[in-house]
Amino acid sequence: MARALAINVAANTNLPGVRGPVYPDGSFVYLPIPEREPVDPAADVPTYADLLDALDPLPFDLPADSRDRAVHLDPEFAAYPYCENYTYGDEHGVKAGPISELEPGDSLFFYATLTTHEPPAGVATGPAADWVTPDWGAYLIGEFRVERVLDSDACASLSATEREAFASNAHCKRADFDAKVLVRGSDNSRLFDRAVPLSAPESGATANSIVTELSNDSGKGPWWRRRLWFDEAATARLRGLV
Repeated sequence: MARALAINVAANTNLPGVRGPVYPDGSFVYLPIPEREPVDPAADVPTYADLLDALDPLPFDLPADSRDRAVHLDPEFAAYPYCENYTYGDEHGVKAGPISELEPGDSLFFYATLTTHEPPAGVATGPAADWVTPDWGAYLIGEFRVERVLDSDACASLSATEREAFASNAHCKRADFDAKVLVRGSDNSRLFDRAVPLSAPESGATANSIVTELSNDSGKGPWWRRRLWFDEAATARLRGLV
């Protein structure tokens, strides 16, 4: 039976200074964080300007100094601009350790904090959903059905063949490879069309039942920054919701 782990990713109020938007119908824009490390000069790493040219218009402007910054496009979703596969890497042990415990067939969910906006002109959306928070909230935005996981030992001795399998991942495009875990998702992975709320409708800081009843987290304090584990029964229920 499969288990699941959910981790926080994507743009936030620290990097690059704004959250991605969620619209009243629950549709959203996945906006990655900026790249903070030097990249391989030979690697194809888009800037925010490149990315925004390939996406629908945003309902706000990015910070002025962000447009020419390279993006750390991680996780990558195969159907998203400048992405080829479903891969994720992380250099921080606090995330890499738990992720390394995942096995093929498990789920790695990604969630982001998103700010509610009206859609910009020309972006079509559907009827408003009653679960979208009035200001900001935490939402599941995608899922990998895990196909392969490389732990810290495997990453430290990454062979040329293994590196090629993850070549499109942002950590493999850095000048110095630094990932302590790499995950490849199967073709059943996806970036969601609609966000799945983890926050209660009234407040982003208030966890809903997915967090408090299905995950291992109490929902107290800044739960939206923490890793959320789901056991086998909870994973089955969660998969049914997305």
